[in-house]
Amino acid sequence: MAMLRRLYDWVIRLAAHPRALAVLGLVSFLESSIFPIPPDAMLIPMVLADRTRAFKIALVCTVCSVLGGLLGYAIGYYFFETLGEWVVQTYGLQKSLDAFRAGFAEYGIWIILIKGLTPIPYKLVTIASGAAHFDLFTFVWASIVTRGLRFFLLAALLWKFGEPIRHFIEERLTLITSAFVVALLGGFVAFRYMF
Repeated sequence: MAMLRRLYDWVIRLAAHPRALAVLGLVSFLESSIFPIPPDAMLIPMVLADRTRAFKIALVCTVCSVLGGLLGYAIGYYFFETLGEWVVQTYGLQKSLDAFRAGFAEYGIWIILIKGLTPIPYKLVTIASGAAHFDLFTFVWASIVTRGLRFFLLAALLWKFGEPIRHFIEERLTLITSAFVVALLGGFVAFRYMF
């Protein structure tokens, strides 16, 4: 519990650092293609540290996430047999990839829109979209919509209810951290068994 509290306090301090926005952009970019930790882990404390920047923070997350999604798409499109395959195997999703690709033929846009809002890792959507040679223009606008909606909605809630949410988080830090980890792992598991 004490270690978790120190980590939380460190992230809150980091959120106020002058380079925090750049680090958040990098995390958002990498999370869309290879990095396992979602940018929400930084977005939440950054908005709580300075609610006046909530929508700027959400914009950085959205733009960098979509740009990172293009990298994930390129990995799936051009390098699936090497790097893309490695990412898919790392997350244990090899068996479900073929079904996921087939789903794009019928539900492509909906897969991107729905999966971009859920705890299901976005990197898997981006790589699978490239591997399925899904229409790039549609992929980009669907990614902008879904990632923007996710990050701006979260930022708006934190902007509007910041202090009560901050107190809630600080009083129940272990519970919230556990729920976050369960949701993240649940996203991987759900993705694996849904397709």
